[in-house]
Amino acid sequence: MSFTDHIVFDEALIRRFDISGPRYTSYPTADRFSADFDAAAYRDRLLRRRDDAREWKPFSLYFHLPFCSSICYYCACNKIVTRDHGRSAKYLKYLGRELALQTGFLHPDDNAVEQLHWGGGTPTFLSHDEMRQLMSITRRHFRLLDGGEYSIEVDPRQVDRATVDLLAELGFNRISVGVQDFDARVQRAVNRVQSEEETFAVMDAARASGFKSISVDLIYGLPKQSAASFDRMLDRVLAGSPDRLSIYHYAHLPALFKPQRRIFDVDLPTPDERLRILSLTVDKLTAAGYVFIGMDHFAKPDDELAVAQRAGRLHRNFQGYSTHADRDMLSFGITSIGKVGTSYSQNVRTLDEYYARLDGGVLPVFRGLGLTPDDVLRRAVIQALMCHFALPFAAFEKEYGIDFANHFSVELAELGEMERAGLLCVEPGQIVVLPPGRLLVRVIAMVFDARLRANRPQNRYSKVI
Repeated sequence: MSFTDHIVFDEALIRRFDISGPRYTSYPTADRFSADFDAAAYRDRLLRRRDDAREWKPFSLYFHLPFCSSICYYCACNKIVTRDHGRSAKYLKYLGRELALQTGFLHPDDNAVEQLHWGGGTPTFLSHDEMRQLMSITRRHFRLLDGGEYSIEVDPRQVDRATVDLLAELGFNRISVGVQDFDARVQRAVNRVQSEEETFAVMDAARASGFKSISVDLIYGLPKQSAASFDRMLDRVLAGSPDRLSIYHYAHLPALFKPQRRIFDVDLPTPDERLRILSLTVDKLTAAGYVFIGMDHFAKPDDELAVAQRAGRLHRNFQGYSTHADRDMLSFGITSIGKVGTSYSQNVRTLDEYYARLDGGVLPVFRGLGLTPDDVLRRAVIQALMCHFALPFAAFEKEYGIDFANHFSVELAELGEMERAGLLCVEPGQIVVLPPGRLLVRVIAMVFDARLRANRPQNRYSKVI
């Protein structure tokens, strides 16, 4: 049996182990980054790559486009609410400066790209001319390889057939469609009114334009939601037959995210109702033939995510699950996070800081982290758990020169409670996450997080379920 064949929703186990924890789009997690890793440290990492041609594997690129024309109350992203395209025009000019600055520290022949993502904010806030401009700037510095994964997040309220056709013309082949919920009461409560018709029109246009994959983003736990309303919404979404679905849970943290203060606690579904929503979601999607990829992602069996997982090639990065192996990621724009070699870096958070740094010819990095050998090992362990639900000891012993059982004796002992509960099985030479443990894989991964073990600030994270 393949260990990714199915998933089991066990309410008692979820109640027992549903604690707060990181999402592990990186290890160490971004909250561990330090201002000690600054622009000079990041420059040195780029120069180190430039001087070692063995490191010239194709890049992954990320562009953070923060502008939104209206605010969604649930949103915890870094965004700028405006209808002034003069602001986005200025931002694109500075993105061009950052591209020139970063690539100036690379070898001219080190310019291949096999993965690109526009996130936000709302990338489709950009006008057609602005989209052409940004892709032109990108191609001026980089060579996008045939067969790469080029994706964009879209808001169907701001996208028509002509926009989808333009995205295909620019080279995008994957599209992520924000839905969250179709129920009118829920939409009004979160200030995101969006019709089914405009949503499915975008999905139909993407298929007609040759997009390889269409993903739909949903959120459970929003105000006014119920299991019954979410069930009806899932039926409508499944009728559109997306290739992938991301079912995120809403983390209500109004003390951290000001827009969430417009959502009232009394309107939120109870913890019991949230579990009912998740249970029916798992049942409905698996019955419809979707494969559970991990955490909150589902895909059709023939989607590249599912294929990569079966082949042992699935990876996880700052944009979530990926079909590409571990790649250096160059990131551009405010708050964006990049990875070069064994280091992470993050850009400044505000436009004023971003513009001031670039006006001074300085990389806009304000914090980051250089990984220790132990960080690199634990990152690989957490990746294996999050992507493949299994840890083969021999592979890690060969790669990292350790005796797995001795090196992780404390962690293996801590897994005992989870093993007795049926979340996982510690077999001779491997750990296997069992079907009831797959929804709780973040909790299992936390056991191997040495930095969390040393300092466990639970209030920084949302619940895993």
